[in-house]
Amino acid sequence: MTYDVIVVGARVAGAATALLLARAGVRVLVVDRAGPPGDTLSSHQVQLPGVAALRRWGLLGRAVAGAPATGRLRFDAGPVVLEGRYPSAGGVSALYSPRRMVLDQVLLDAAGAAGAEVRLGFRADELLWDGRRVAGLRGRGRRGTCAAETARLVVGADGKHSFVARAAGAARYCTRPAATMASYSYWAGVPTAAGGGEIYRRPGRAVAAFPTSDDLTMIYVAAPAAEFAAARGNLEGHYLAGLDGCGDLRERAAAGFRAERLRTTPDLPARIHVPHGPGWALAGDAGLVLDPVSAHGISNALRDAELLARAVVDGLGGSGGGPGGGPGGLGDGPGGLGAALAGYHRQRDAAARPMFELTARTARLGPVSRAERLLYGSLAGRPAEISRFFGALSGTEPLRPYLGLGNLTRVIAGARPRPFGGEPVPRPLAP
Repeated sequence: MTYDVIVVGARVAGAATALLLARAGVRVLVVDRAGPPGDTLSSHQVQLPGVAALRRWGLLGRAVAGAPATGRLRFDAGPVVLEGRYPSAGGVSALYSPRRMVLDQVLLDAAGAAGAEVRLGFRADELLWDGRRVAGLRGRGRRGTCAAETARLVVGADGKHSFVARAAGAARYCTRPAATMASYSYWAGVPTAAGGGEIYRRPGRAVAAFPTSDDLTMIYVAAPAAEFAAARGNLEGHYLAGLDGCGDLRERAAAGFRAERLRTTPDLPARIHVPHGPGWALAGDAGLVLDPVSAHGISNALRDAELLARAVVDGLGGSGGGPGGGPGGLGDGPGGLGAALAGYHRQRDAAARPMFELTARTARLGPVSRAERLLYGSLAGRPAEISRFFGALSGTEPLRPYLGLGNLTRVIAGARPRPFGGEPVPRPLAP
């Protein structure tokens, strides 16, 4: 059978892409080398734009089942502590931190219910080519049986070490070396501040605590990647030491207990791939991966799924063809699939680049800068401005304008008059 689209990877990016394409009437096959989605290394947070997407798709209740809404945040940068609510955007005003075995399975089940063919335990071994165009893939099923499947488009949604990106020769840009090592685990009996989330910035550390599924609290510690070699002999001690100086978080953890094993990885690259070429495209971490310190990976995957599905539907139908139709729309000329995917590339980068750059800077885990101290101090005691700042962190407030000189001047001037000869307004923080 020839499909319109084969999606490689059945986790959040791939399952969501397959879901949206199938709902649009596209013939979709989604494959994954693993079985049903289990747990996986993850930043957990579905930021507000991602929550809004799940709501639009009618999946929010199922996707976050058991994970409480997090409508409040305590942001502790050391000299200044900001507490407040997330803004309302897209009909939602809270983020969620579900376990991935729940979120990914809900998306995959919805893709199957929409008409996508789901084939788990299928390992993609090579792409098939028709000249310079990807025309499908060859792989092996659970019993070692070989199969070749053809498609008008192959989508790589297979993570940061994507087979599709590698096999298609997707060019990289904005590469950054791994800056941090990440450690996290799940804790029972550890309430979070005011029932919300907590973020701590300390020199050489970034720490977060958020409620997750099953009445557990996920506690995450980022440290410089250079510390991994020395820490690997006592990863738990290194992790617990990272909680020191983060309010009373270590004391709260000591009063509870760690419910699952500690997960640690130094494999945290940051890079962007060109996300399309003749007959192929990339979504989620396969196309753009950033350090988990900003916790935007899941929301990025959901955003990419929506942008890519829209481009594919437009491209397949944009030149007289359509989902399930004839060859119209296959070309790379004006109005064809190639043009639609180029538009996806532009939209993805416009949405992702500001947070990518801010994340790369945050991942250096340096001390809070003078400009940041001045901004945070100006926000203190102003609930509406704190909410807007939290919106910038979560992706509902355009980041570059928010951190630009004009807005910083407005925020700082609104906090207190600037005395004659006082501190000048800092340079903009925009990435």
